[in-house]
Amino acid sequence: MDKLSIPFAKVFIGENEHKYIKEVLDSGWLTTAGKALEFEKKFAEYVGAKFACAVNSCTAALHLGIDALGIQPGDKVFVPTMTFTASAEIIRYMQGDPCFLDIEYGTNLITPQILLDGIKKNPDVRFLVIVHYGGQSAHMDEIITICKKSNIKILEDAAHSFPSRLNGKMVGSFGEVACFSFYANKTITTGEGGMLVTDDENLHKRVKTMRLHGINRDIWDRFTSNVPSWEYDVIEAGYKYNMPDINAAIGLGQLEQAEFFRSERQKVAEYYFKHLSDIECIDLPICNVPYNDHAWHLFPIVIKGNSEISRHLFIEKMSEAGIGTSVHYKPLHRMTYYKERYNLSPSDFPNAEKTWMGNVSLPIYPFLKEQELEYICMAIKRILT
Repeated sequence: MDKLSIPFAKVFIGENEHKYIKEVLDSGWLTTAGKALEFEKKFAEYVGAKFACAVNSCTAALHLGIDALGIQPGDKVFVPTMTFTASAEIIRYMQGDPCFLDIEYGTNLITPQILLDGIKKNPDVRFLVIVHYGGQSAHMDEIITICKKSNIKILEDAAHSFPSRLNGKMVGSFGEVACFSFYANKTITTGEGGMLVTDDENLHKRVKTMRLHGINRDIWDRFTSNVPSWEYDVIEAGYKYNMPDINAAIGLGQLEQAEFFRSERQKVAEYYFKHLSDIECIDLPICNVPYNDHAWHLFPIVIKGNSEISRHLFIEKMSEAGIGTSVHYKPLHRMTYYKERYNLSPSDFPNAEKTWMGNVSLPIYPFLKEQELEYICMAIKRILT
């Protein structure tokens, strides 16, 4: 087979994204306005939440969310070590302290038992950042029950997990607050952007105020009203986290295709499961939900310790074959800032360590052709067997 060029991630933009962007440009109002409001409304309906707040990144959503939950300086917050740094850095923004938990090997999720073990060791923790890794929901029913008994508030980091389901419910409708990412390589994109959803009206009001400088009204109303409407008040020291209408316009078009994109990624995952399952030196991801309930944002494999090829060499050889890969993630207990500040040891996180030593994410996005998938799987077998 001739050499192909297959990137790790690829964005697909349809006709409606172009149409909605043109409507924004023609309106003469490019920052947050009607398209953002429409995107919020439709996204909230999609995930089954009462309120949604569009922001300029998932990190912003997480920051606003943990602020709204009431974290105070010195508070401890459970967070998995196998995640992107944003999941933990937002705790430090509020002068809280992350309390890192190991993950389940194969799913990279915090399990109810891992949480219980964490509570036993750290009974004073009152917040949990739960990460729905790779597109698969954590065991939220049991986790919610545990958190209620221990008076722990839940912030869902659903950056990987739109649209995901668990027992008929959409991810985004379980905890007090859920946060989604629309970064360029996510399941749907706005280029840069995020969304916070909640059923709590008071939390929603706090988030809306804090996302735009602590101003007590929507600032675009002041400039677009047909009657004089300049008066406003600053009631809190807020942030500059609003989503412009240009980004929301892209999001509206992407939202219309979200389930189609998800089903296309599922086809890729099913191909990998079928054609890579016989390679002894790799572990494939474990799926605890029906395939239709998984968002399939990532397809992470783990090259086991008995492989003659290291993860680093595997990535190099895949690149030589024209195939993009990535690593999700180097665990946070290995990052200099967290390791030194909290005196973290790899021995405290055995499953994350086992994952980290060999984890590689394969391309998984809509419209990967069967010829390309065959090429990827052939390359993996040639390198590892």
